[in-house]
Amino acid sequence: MMQFKYSPGAGIGHNGGPPLDEDEDPTGKLLFVKWAWTRARKAAFAASSRDIMMFRLARAEAAGLDYDEYMLRLLDTGRYSQAGDEPPRS
Repeated sequence: MMQFKYSPGAGIGHNGGPPLDEDEDPTGKLLFVKWAWTRARKAAFAASSRDIMMFRLARAEAAGLDYDEYMLRLLDTGRYSQAGDEPPRS
């Protein structure tokens, strides 16, 4: 029969693991986050086809932006930038 250790500090639903906000060595966590963002960026900037890329490039030039800035705004806001848009808040 398996015995479970009871900890008076852990309430119902607590798994007895370490607190999430007190990482002593977040190196592995930071490497994973960097890897995940790098992978997501590559997937977002991968062109579906030449026609779509040329369409986005033409829209970027009409809005006065380079392709990377245009794509970053598209991914951030979900809308296509146009010539009269305000610059993004920083």
